[in-house]
Amino acid sequence: MAPRDVEARLKRSAKTRPVIVLTGARQTGKTSTFLHLFPDYGFVSLDLPTEAEQAEKEPERFLQRHPPPVIIDEVQHAPGLFRHLKVAVDADRARNGQFLLTGSQKFSLMKDVSESLAGRADIVELETLSFAEIREALPKTKLETAIVRGGFPELYANPDIDSIAFYNSYLATYLERDVRALANVGSLRDFERFLRACALRSANRLNKADLARDVGIAPSTANQWLSMLEASGQAVLLEPWFSNRTKSIVKSPKLYIADTGLLCALLNIRSEEALGESPAAGAVWETFVFAQLRDRERRAGHTSSLFFWRDRTREVDFVVDAGGRIELFEAKWTELPDLGDTVNLNFVRNVIGKSRVSAGGVLSRTPNSFPFPNGFRTLPVTELG
Repeated sequence: MAPRDVEARLKRSAKTRPVIVLTGARQTGKTSTFLHLFPDYGFVSLDLPTEAEQAEKEPERFLQRHPPPVIIDEVQHAPGLFRHLKVAVDADRARNGQFLLTGSQKFSLMKDVSESLAGRADIVELETLSFAEIREALPKTKLETAIVRGGFPELYANPDIDSIAFYNSYLATYLERDVRALANVGSLRDFERFLRACALRSANRLNKADLARDVGIAPSTANQWLSMLEASGQAVLLEPWFSNRTKSIVKSPKLYIADTGLLCALLNIRSEEALGESPAAGAVWETFVFAQLRDRERRAGHTSSLFFWRDRTREVDFVVDAGGRIELFEAKWTELPDLGDTVNLNFVRNVIGKSRVSAGGVLSRTPNSFPFPNGFRTLPVTELG
């Protein structure tokens, strides 16, 4: 099992908070991580209809059968359980690590947590494996392999698994279970087309009207379905960075598919060779870099620190703003970036003020970091940490 970066935080939280809520997309390793870290805890999964029904309709009896400390998997299936968890926690408030909860539907789960467990729960999000986590477990893994295979832990726990079959099964399961559970989608075929249309737009600014028109659905439906992708951890929106000293900056976010393995599957990129020949290679690479930057910021304990910058003519892929410390990054699918790849970085640095920019550079497939004359560097993603 690949060690996860969140393990230390989860152990600390179990000693200081009565409830831990671990969210994330299906198959990111939430249950495995809890079972690995807390082997002495009880365990129950609400994916089982009988358990979910009792947790919802007879929560007191359910908690008698499954007393703390206990791991409750896919807890979003029983929203009625949350107020009873609050009662159980408050009855023994000094006892920490009572309930470890997992959930794959972030929005509905967070609503129940905020209403019933506010101040009692530590909320942690678990995404697919970062490249650093993959390399820690399997040091010889090639960069391009990790991009195409993606970061789902099962694919590395058992390298013999065919990734194409895995993603076909994953998509079928996701469409049948999460999509039907989250909303009344009339046509799963239309939703799958919508998901593939989002994949074609990964690493691009989001235009909901164009997206809806291309799929043949109403703009309100596109908005609802996009929220569904966010809620289930399949897509992430990156907001633009604003400064009082900049003008005419776009306000629409950029859209990214959360995992590059899923993205490649949706784009029918089946191998490392196909990735290298694909016109979408640059967008896939930017999506991969975005995931690594998100992982870096989470490990540093930074929230809402990652953005992009764009005006009417220029764009910088990523702006990291952590307490006024600004970093600027471009993502380039090349192995040998040149000074021309830093033009927009230099422009934005001049716009927002050189004194505010502490670091920056071009994140590429270069094996080694090297400097440019203007103070920026090219960096491999392995040096992000």
